Amino acid sequence: VQLQASGGGLVQAGGSLRLSCAISGSIVRINTLGWFRQAPGKQRELVAVFTSGGTINYAGSVKGRFTISRSGANNTVDLQMNSLKFEDTAVYYCRFADGVMDYWGKGTQVTVSS
Repeated sequence: VQLQASGGGLVQAGGSLRLSCAISGSIVRINTLGWFRQAPGKQRELVAVFTSGGTINYAGSVKGRFTISRSGANNTVDLQMNSLKFEDTAVYYCRFADGVMDYWGKGTQVTVSS
């Protein structure tokens, strides 16, 4: 399984971006599927993920602004980010874990100018 993230860039505060993660290989079981981010000098943190129970977990800081979605047909998982804030600036990573293996894509930079 390989993950390829795209869609990052530079945007003004209040703007929007859409990240997309293309997944090559078959997904049989989902433990975690979604997006994490790492800001300079900070630890990597969860942004939005699908869990094994079929629920979606969002970080409190992005609830109501970000929406995660998945296309089974295209094997992609997207992150729509609206009302972006300066503190959303980070490298965003796509992650897939099936309970046995844990896959990370290369990050995509999101920079929000204030």
